[in-house]
Amino acid sequence: MTKAAVVILAGTEGHANLGRLVNGLEAAKEFADTEGDEVELIFDGAGTQWIPELEDEDSDYHELYQAVCDDASACDYCSGAFGVEEAVDDAGIVTLDDHDGHPSIRSLVDDDYEIITF
Repeated sequence: MTKAAVVILAGTEGHANLGRLVNGLEAAKEFADTEGDEVELIFDGAGTQWIPELEDEDSDYHELYQAVCDDASACDYCSGAFGVEEAVDDAGIVTLDDHDGHPSIRSLVDDDYEIITF
């Protein structure tokens, strides 16, 4: 059994960031599809900006996102800082504020999660 936390930090600007997002979603899906594995998908920093785009059914990556969004959460502070707080709430994505308004990476490490950032 593997426990992984996939953290999307890449913003929405540029082709390279799109590649990071897609690779992160694919990694999360691979863990989600593997029996016995646990995965947490966390949108943090500028990565929170992807949520409204991925919620759009016309997005090329909507279906991939839908395959893993049940395991998704977002940084509470960053959702507000990047202006997507309402979209995150509308999407039903849980926000994390364990450490000064941000997700606690330390607690994930303490729970034996491998942290993978994109």
